[in-house]
Amino acid sequence: MKRSVVTVMMVLLAGIFSKGMAQTDQQPNVILITLDGLRWQELFSGADPLLVTNKNYVGDTTGLKARFWRDTPEERRTILMPFFWNKVKEMGQLHGNRSLGNKVNLTNEMWFSYPGYNEILTGEADDKRITSNRKENNPNKTILERVNNLPAYKGKVAAFGSWDVFPFIINKTRSGVPVNAGFDIVEGNDLTEREVFLNQLQSEIPSPWGSVRLDAFTNHYAMEYMKRKKPKLVFISYGETDDFAHDGEYDAYLKSALNTDGLIEKLWNFTQQDPFYKNNTTFIITTDHGRGTQPLDTWKGHGSSTEGSDEVWIVAFGKGVSAKGEVTEEKQLYTNQVAPTVIKYLGVTLEGPGFKGKTLKLDK
Repeated sequence: MKRSVVTVMMVLLAGIFSKGMAQTDQQPNVILITLDGLRWQELFSGADPLLVTNKNYVGDTTGLKARFWRDTPEERRTILMPFFWNKVKEMGQLHGNRSLGNKVNLTNEMWFSYPGYNEILTGEADDKRITSNRKENNPNKTILERVNNLPAYKGKVAAFGSWDVFPFIINKTRSGVPVNAGFDIVEGNDLTEREVFLNQLQSEIPSPWGSVRLDAFTNHYAMEYMKRKKPKLVFISYGETDDFAHDGEYDAYLKSALNTDGLIEKLWNFTQQDPFYKNNTTFIITTDHGRGTQPLDTWKGHGSSTEGSDEVWIVAFGKGVSAKGEVTEEKQLYTNQVAPTVIKYLGVTLEGPGFKGKTLKLDK
């Protein structure tokens, strides 16, 4: 008799648990993406006329001009980022063209990567404690950690980054969020053939940098994980644009922007072919900081002493985002609005501290 009662209870609990998991699976998904240090100037105007033929920053000026130069900003930006300007423009929104008075700014005063990512991922600047790019665990809880702490979302959050500091920004040890960043390989007993191949290939293709891998690895690791684990909240950070800019290689900076545009298109196409993500996923894309413009060589750098480094942009498309295209109205948005917007579109409620920034009104 007791064994029968226990069996019935286990069946009932399994049914309730399965129902809860099914309901969670039906909730919206969010993919949050960053392109490290990509200037709004290139996003909205394409190749910079002061840089595209500058031999200090371009090896083959004739070839680069033929590939990326066109007569108008609209033509140049479409050549540089065709997915954004041919497809995203038709189905989503692009904010941050300061030439039209449409502005997006950081609220932190550091204007470099760790503070920028902390602001994006927590919804609040922390200029007292986040003051360097050192590999120190973030004392703040990101939305990745907070969502992962929800029982229904445990194990349904994941992060992928090209920069090897992300395990610390996300505080991988405390948060329990799986983070594949830098030169990490993916581990486990259920890897796909492509993941095994990526692990091998990453060790055989040297990166130009000691702390940042090539973005293709980050993108494909993320996609394979999404195919296998179906996370509902995914953070992906591409890093090449920032590092090529720091190196003063404007040609590589532009080519990387074009390549990343294509990687994001592949990611979007995958979500529209996978029943778990199709018509139920919101993409939100931004950057951790801007770059300088004047004097000319300040395009290579950023930080509180470099004017323009706090000028950024936000792009969104997918479920719940109205098709406004390039937003041309005079308006001011801030990066600390990203985190609460992610939570809104994910459809969850978080306990504890709120957000200082208001949600972005992407559905109006």
